[in-house]
Amino acid sequence: ENYTVIKEFVLLGLSQNPEVQVILLLFFLLFYMIILPGNILIILAIWWDSQLGSPMYFFLANLAFLDICYSSVTPPKMLADFFSHQKTILYSACMAQLFFLHFLGAAEAFLLIVMAYDRYVAICKPLHYNRLVNRWVCCILVGATWGGGFIHGIILFGLSIHLPLCGPNILDNFFCDVHQLVKLACDNTYIVELLMFLNNGVVIIMCFTLLLISYTVLLLKLRTQSSKAKNKVASTCVSHIIVVFVMFGPALYIYVSPFQAVPKEKVVAVFHTAIFPLTNPMIYTLRNKEIRDSMWKLVSK
Repeated sequence: ENYTVIKEFVLLGLSQNPEVQVILLLFFLLFYMIILPGNILIILAIWWDSQLGSPMYFFLANLAFLDICYSSVTPPKMLADFFSHQKTILYSACMAQLFFLHFLGAAEAFLLIVMAYDRYVAICKPLHYNRLVNRWVCCILVGATWGGGFIHGIILFGLSIHLPLCGPNILDNFFCDVHQLVKLACDNTYIVELLMFLNNGVVIIMCFTLLLISYTVLLLKLRTQSSKAKNKVASTCVSHIIVVFVMFGPALYIYVSPFQAVPKEKVVAVFHTAIFPLTNPMIYTLRNKEIRDSMWKLVSK
């Protein structure tokens, strides 16, 4: 009955030092001016080049789109706060940020599992590939990743919006997340943290473990392939494995320890939410000659 209605939160940001803030602002602006157009170019190249019509490139285009959306949840507010002396965010905007962060993050994790399935069928069942991974199946799988991400995000949103917040309203980060909100709750949050861990940490661990097992099986399967096919498939699988570690490494570090503070959380979070997502599609293109050629042709025209 004595709960205070919090209408906004104060974000402490990445640093309180003005000189450091200027350096970070220049870095992020430069990064986005280079990498963001690169991701858009990947999507346009795959859409424009009919030779890139295979399911693998369809999934890659969706990954690039998801990464662009995911990287648009927290960085715009972070960049705007570099120009603001008082860094605040409305309660409603905080809840929206939290929902979309986990919605898009989970959708991307599920999409990586779909991409692993695509590579498994291509390597282990090549004669049935066109039947098992046709365009209709691809659309259903991509729709399932978005649906699974939405369910994951809405569960965390429902748990967070019912937290009793009495104040203070200071978040020691540059964005809103479930960890910071739980710390501000003025009630016993053991059950809520446990539910958040089951919905967050367990899902991350299961997806990461499943992906590691699937790519280990694929790499072992390559021993039976010819040298040319082995090199091409190995290059693709290595790209996938790199993206898996780049995405799940910070997520495991942040979300798998729900009942204790995570050291250097802000540093890991900025890479997890701003830097790594935009680099994921670029990892594929650097190792894929077909996409590089298609992107160069598109730029030339």
